[in-house]
Amino acid sequence: MEKIRAKKSMGQNFLVDRNVLTRIVDAVNISAEDRILEVGPGKGALTALLVERAAQVLAVELDRQLVPFLAREFAPQKNVEFVQGDILKLNLSELLMGRWSGAWKVAANLPYNISSQVLFKFLDNPKLFSLLILMLQKEVGDRLIAAPGCKDYGILSVFCRLHFDISRVLIVKPGSFTPVPKVDSVVLKFVPLPAPRVDVEDESFFRKVVKAAFSQRRKTLWNCLKSSELGVDGDVLLSLLTKCGIDGSRRGETLSLDEFAVLTRAILGLRKLNT
Repeated sequence: MEKIRAKKSMGQNFLVDRNVLTRIVDAVNISAEDRILEVGPGKGALTALLVERAAQVLAVELDRQLVPFLAREFAPQKNVEFVQGDILKLNLSELLMGRWSGAWKVAANLPYNISSQVLFKFLDNPKLFSLLILMLQKEVGDRLIAAPGCKDYGILSVFCRLHFDISRVLIVKPGSFTPVPKVDSVVLKFVPLPAPRVDVEDESFFRKVVKAAFSQRRKTLWNCLKSSELGVDGDVLLSLLTKCGIDGSRRGETLSLDEFAVLTRAILGLRKLNT
């Protein structure tokens, strides 16, 4: 058998624990009609279980050495396709809708070094999916399910809550991988909402507001927003926060999704008055 070694430069850690693999596949809850997008199939341990249950598996792999290896290993299987490419650069809508127009499910053991970027990619395309089962570094996972006021609560916590219900499936210890990482991992379940959880009016601008609020964690919300590129005068901003029922002396990480939505709509309303 061809010797395939994990590449540290690509953040590769191959999942080899059969019990964990089975629990991930069970969490995907695959029916015979389901189409599955797998990101980073590695040597195909998870792929092998997915193809047993799904109508189609589309696996995107960056490593040029792995793709021909996988193609040979799965040559007898007619319901799996391997695409060599960078998931961060691919047009997900074209990639998926060109093969099947329904909602896809996702199963992925995300490389630690790009997990946040991949999450943003999914956040930009929530309507493409009916379910996502993602393995991430536990530290990143903790941020995604954190509540306002917790030290782990951050930008991704807010953005993900806008579009997904997120729950923890299981913690995965380092010994389940080869090579063995230095940290724990977590498998999370993302269920896309039929519509954004709250009305933010303009999601692009909403993201700017949230990023501004988290830009300097030790400073007050008022200071962060005043010194941002949102273009709101300090006194006007103070009045705006008061009207929104938000104390400007709070820290950005204490605001809920609803409060960020209210604030976003208020600033947008102000900008429309001034144009």
